[in-house]
Amino acid sequence: MYQKSKPTLIVGGGFVGLFTALHLSHQKYQQPIVLIEPRDRFSFKPLLYELLSGELQAKQVHPRYTDLLAGSGVTIVQDTAVEIDLHHQRVVLASGRDYDYDRLVLALGSQTKYFNTPGATEYALPMTSGAEAIALRDRLQARLRQAIQTPDPQQRCPLLTVAIIGAGPSGIELACTLGDLLPLWYEDLGGDIDEVRVILINRSGELLKGDINSRLRSTAARSLKQRGVQMLFDTSVTAIYPDAIRCTKGDRTFSLKAGTIAWTAGTAPHPLLQELAINEPEHRDRQGRLLVTPTLQLPGFPEVFAAGDCATNHADPQPPTAQVAYQQGKAIAQNLQALVENKTLLPATVNLRGTLMKLGLNESVANLFDKFKIEGQPGHLVRTGTYLELLPHLRHNLKVTADWLTDEIFQRHRPVRSQRLGQTPWLSGMATIAAGLLIATPLVWRAAQPTQFQQQMNSTGMPALIDRMAPTK
Repeated sequence: MYQKSKPTLIVGGGFVGLFTALHLSHQKYQQPIVLIEPRDRFSFKPLLYELLSGELQAKQVHPRYTDLLAGSGVTIVQDTAVEIDLHHQRVVLASGRDYDYDRLVLALGSQTKYFNTPGATEYALPMTSGAEAIALRDRLQARLRQAIQTPDPQQRCPLLTVAIIGAGPSGIELACTLGDLLPLWYEDLGGDIDEVRVILINRSGELLKGDINSRLRSTAARSLKQRGVQMLFDTSVTAIYPDAIRCTKGDRTFSLKAGTIAWTAGTAPHPLLQELAINEPEHRDRQGRLLVTPTLQLPGFPEVFAAGDCATNHADPQPPTAQVAYQQGKAIAQNLQALVENKTLLPATVNLRGTLMKLGLNESVANLFDKFKIEGQPGHLVRTGTYLELLPHLRHNLKVTADWLTDEIFQRHRPVRSQRLGQTPWLSGMATIAAGLLIATPLVWRAAQPTQFQQQMNSTGMPALIDRMAPTK
């Protein structure tokens, strides 16, 4: 018999976990909801580059869970799950506390995969959270300050060299961002921007290999080249040291000195998934992700749902992107409600709406529905406008959109390279104003005329537009 005292547990506060909780609250879910997450802040991953560059602030991209869930009725427990007992329906936390659950949502996401590369965990900086973006920014700025105080060019060169390992979408977006940003920072210190080097290292011979963004390969390559990013293809990283990388390319082994080393080479399922008592090997894929039913339930455990980076449905595989996670969170919430009400559960349907990539300051590419490609500043406006619409809290949407348009109009983040290439600032600014108004007008209009759904969500301090076009990462 069902015990009301047992909560619905959500393990993991990423996109799937957070938005499952928010949708459950919006649906006035009658059972207690407990979200277990070790970190105190949510990371809006697609905008971490804006957090790194200072285009957006931590409270906008890296808000606290307590603020996001205020008034929602969701209990946030800042702790780490160390054991999940599916048969006894219990989750044990690192603090020693444990929870018996009636329903469980596994939203553990993924973790950085270093491929057993010696020194990678110690010396390479990932960028998968707000805290990691801030740590990378601090390292970069410290190296630039150190370089400006180093008179010897040979000693200065490594300090001004950034090596990025992995040429997937994250590596490309980071390389393009730093290709614009580091010269700006170094010039402010009085340095020679031509000394700055950004090197992108890739194990395969092509960019975006096997990725959902592969159609944007030529656009990405052109953007990297325009920013002077050096690319090393067919190059494996065999070891990482505090200020250097050992690489192999064919039969040749060489070392590359770099003051900052960033890792964007891959992810792996959360290790806790490997410890689940699932006897049937067919319930996992080759990457170790959980195989779920079309309703996102774990076979043999109908009270357990899983989605996002830690699970997949062989009948309808989806890329591990945020727009998928948004929609899966909503589907899980609806099916949890259906379970409580003894209604039929529905398969999760995901509508992919295209991809968005940041290709430097003020430049992006938007591949809408895989049919319409918008590049350059217009692509930047589409990408940023889409993401700003999804930021939690309606008041944040309005404020951040206004701040962003002000920055665009006055060219506050205009890359140095655009001035050196002879682009006309006032003409670019006029184009930005026109395009910005086209994008901002519907955002402000929707904010001024909230739907019933928005009003309900805003009354509990939740995202206003969580089911619209979502980020790709």
